[in-house]
Amino acid sequence: MNMLDTTTIEKPTLSVDLTANPYERDFPLLASNPQLAFLDSAATAQRPACVLDAQRDFYERLNSNPLRGLYQLSVEATEAIEQVRVRIASFIGASDPAEIVFTRNASESLNLMARSYGESFLHAGDEVCISIMEHHSNLIPWQQACARTGARLVYLRPDDQGIISPEEIASKIGPATRIVSVMQVSNVLGVENPVASIARRAHEVGALLVVDGAQSAPHLRIDVGALGCDAFAFSAHKLFGPMGIGVLWARREILEKMPPMLTGGEMIDWVTETDAGWAPIPQKFEAGTQDAAGIAGLGAAVDYIEGIGHEALAARESALVAELAQRLGELPYIRIIGPADPRRHIGVVSFNVCGVHPHDVASILDAQDVAIRAGHHCAQPLLTWMGIESCCRASVALYNDRADIDQLIAGLDTVQRMFNGS
Repeated sequence: MNMLDTTTIEKPTLSVDLTANPYERDFPLLASNPQLAFLDSAATAQRPACVLDAQRDFYERLNSNPLRGLYQLSVEATEAIEQVRVRIASFIGASDPAEIVFTRNASESLNLMARSYGESFLHAGDEVCISIMEHHSNLIPWQQACARTGARLVYLRPDDQGIISPEEIASKIGPATRIVSVMQVSNVLGVENPVASIARRAHEVGALLVVDGAQSAPHLRIDVGALGCDAFAFSAHKLFGPMGIGVLWARREILEKMPPMLTGGEMIDWVTETDAGWAPIPQKFEAGTQDAAGIAGLGAAVDYIEGIGHEALAARESALVAELAQRLGELPYIRIIGPADPRRHIGVVSFNVCGVHPHDVASILDAQDVAIRAGHHCAQPLLTWMGIESCCRASVALYNDRADIDQLIAGLDTVQRMFNGS
């Protein structure tokens, strides 16, 4: 990928004051650690107090096993879960709350699609199309599904700016394609993939489109209808919500055809000594006791985002990531990985310090209270294809400000002096 050319790219004209930070106080960990520049939100975001309060409130006020009890407390716990299901459907533009399945994370949601749908309907000679930039959570499940069914895995490959071209889409998604599964936003390159165009091509050839929204849901307004996808997965913990909660949305007709991946309590309609019948969707896919307090926390996270507004959130994060890319690009010893235009980076900027291993960079920054990610970012095929083994990644959220970027830049200057003496 090209280094950022700061002489030819215009800075985004966004009226956002990055010296002010009206959001940091909402996040207890950040409020109690003002010295910390937390730039790893693409791995997991911090949680606002309202999310922590919602989890505590469930245990203090509604603690009981949902779905299983006929007593009032259990009924209220069940209703609380269903209210969040309705809110999540609205949040992603889905019309039917029954199409919302709660899982442990986006990884489980994608595994559910690969195991339950993929392995049920793929055959030898079929093709599954994904991109080379996929997170392992959206690569390995399809890799395994193809190995089990005899289908072939086909890769979409971007250009040197991380963009998947119309020609690439047309050439890789063809008559043998049965499933296409792509991330909406790359967790390494930060680029947004042309999901709507991919959806149109997939449907032209009769294929299903699954979207990994783990990196897009925290930053973009999601409308599954406008995207044209057939299934969409995301995690709560990247969305200011709790760890251990994920969401799978899929069209009702798809969910009704899929067998359950997990079996046990609460996902059955009836059981005999020799057979069983499944409950209607979504319960068919929600075996066992759910993390009801975590679901309550997810609902609070969605309320928090919608209280701020997608436009305000997007404006602040766009300004942050543009300044981050611009400032990194001004350092002669930094190589930006991803699009040259900072406006194409959503939430993340990946980079390397010339001559310094990313793990060393991250360790030295940590000593200066700067938290970034270093490694292959669960995207080894992408990094191998780009000819690098690992890289650094700084990622932002609305609670970051210019001081965090200043702290990162100062830390990188320290790295450069320590290893290169200038």
